[in-house]
Amino acid sequence: MINQVLVTGATGFIAMQTIIDLLEAGYRVRGTVRSLDRAESLRDTIREHTPMADTLECVEADLSSDRGWADAVSGCDAILHIASPFPAVLPKNHDDLIKPATEGALRVLRAAKNAGVARVVMTSSLAAIGYGWGDNRPDLLDESNWSDPDNLKDNTAYTRSKTIAEKAAWNYVTSPEGEGLKLTTINPVAVLGPTLSADTSSSLQIITQLMSGKMPALPNLSFSIVDVRDVAKAHILAMNSEESVGKRILVSDKTLWMSEIADIVREAFPERAKKVPSGKVPNWAVHLLSVMDPTLKAILPELGQFRAVSNERMRTMLGMEPISAKEAIIASAQSLIEQKVL
Repeated sequence: MINQVLVTGATGFIAMQTIIDLLEAGYRVRGTVRSLDRAESLRDTIREHTPMADTLECVEADLSSDRGWADAVSGCDAILHIASPFPAVLPKNHDDLIKPATEGALRVLRAAKNAGVARVVMTSSLAAIGYGWGDNRPDLLDESNWSDPDNLKDNTAYTRSKTIAEKAAWNYVTSPEGEGLKLTTINPVAVLGPTLSADTSSSLQIITQLMSGKMPALPNLSFSIVDVRDVAKAHILAMNSEESVGKRILVSDKTLWMSEIADIVREAFPERAKKVPSGKVPNWAVHLLSVMDPTLKAILPELGQFRAVSNERMRTMLGMEPISAKEAIIASAQSLIEQKVL
């Protein structure tokens, strides 16, 4: 029976929601932070959503170092490895993301193995499924598909890091060294939904850019969308599901074009509609602008792409019906307004 759960990257967007849900469900929760200086502010944020916040234990551990991980996993029954680098600006050297993501995942798995903690649920991404295909991408992506990190035209440092890190994790648990570990990976698409703090996730840039008035026109982009509350729920359900051991699980609602997301925002927030662009920017212009604005480089492989995603396994194996993409978009925007980000 699972009682004590370790959540890595406790201050992150997905991790905070997961911690709240675990505490509300009666689990004892330990979270890793890179510095204990952030522990009290984390509890303050969580306290706004559950009276159990004071029971949250925080330990210092960083994906780039072995220090602290033995203590972090000690006495735990399961690990939800959610921490992974996701910067707003991608590094020029891909290894600056690939190395910490991969070494961090292996560091957590080795600590789990050494401590006798068999159950691990790891956050991966659609990035490990839907990229590097070129013209051969399936019309409907599912968990059997793997991204090709060697196709640099259809990848960024981030998408490559997620693929390489997840493959390294599966290789480890199927090797003699990792024997006995029970791994599941959760592969969310673009994660929207309510943010719990003003320190927002990179994925919420979809909404902040759209509503800030800084985006003059809409790029030719689509996003498969899932609500953060569903991502947290999927981690916890998978943790308790023997059927999910050894499986990847995509969590998603539906894919929308940027113009459709803009329409939802305008309708829900008419007082802010003037700031939301309606015109479209051609792909060549985005490539040109990315030379001056490095934050745009992350979207270049996305231009003109529509990645349809199956959520059949999420529905059947975990018994989940997703929160609608529309609700996730509106909840994102509302929380960003409440947090005074917008």
